Amino acid sequence: MPNPLMSYTLITANRNYSSWSLRPWILMKALGIAFDDRLEPFTKPSNYDEFRTFSPTGQVPTLLHAEENISRTIHDSMGITLYLADRHDGVWPSDPAARSWAQCAASEMHSGFSALRNDCTMNVGVRVKPKPMSGALKANVARIRELWEEGLSRFGGPYLAGAEFTAADAFFAPVAYRVRTYGLDVGAGQAWVDHILAHPAMLQWEAEALQESWREEGHEEELRACGEVIADYRVG
Repeated sequence: MPNPLMSYTLITANRNYSSWSLRPWILMKALGIAFDDRLEPFTKPSNYDEFRTFSPTGQVPTLLHAEENISRTIHDSMGITLYLADRHDGVWPSDPAARSWAQCAASEMHSGFSALRNDCTMNVGVRVKPKPMSGALKANVARIRELWEEGLSRFGGPYLAGAEFTAADAFFAPVAYRVRTYGLDVGAGQAWVDHILAHPAMLQWEAEALQESWREEGHEEELRACGEVIADYRVG
């Protein structure tokens, strides 16, 4: 039973841009872990000084945990995930094989895929005709396709590590938006993309993203560098 004296506040940034924020947000939503949702939008290319008031790294996401006489600040999406896994069931699969695979896959996403991050920046509300793919980006997309197809084949889907949503899905959730935005070919992994995009938490995140009226020019410039925007569903 949840401790009534325990409370979480998750600090995230713009729904359109902040892929790192999406990871713990959808994880907590999907697992039914209650939290106060605090949005601190990007207002310029670097928000370090402002974000340092609540985050030791000057970045989001950040989780604030208050429990009786304890007050903790947990930073980084992987740090938050590990912290929650110590306190809540379902963060990782219960099956040992699926659990080890999910932990490796999430860690690989956390530390790698730099070409995908740089060449296909996340923007939920647009569709883009991408520039010709670099060799590095092709390798990143091929590896993602391989990972997703492996997870679905080994553990039966519809989620990456089996029948239930876990942190593996949370860590790749931002990539699902990128696949849709840029029309990336992920083979049989498209079944997972379709499934995760229809998840109620993802639908909520997307709806909030489309209602964001503000724009941060640095992120918009990064988007234009990725290709031609052919559709924009955001307000304003």
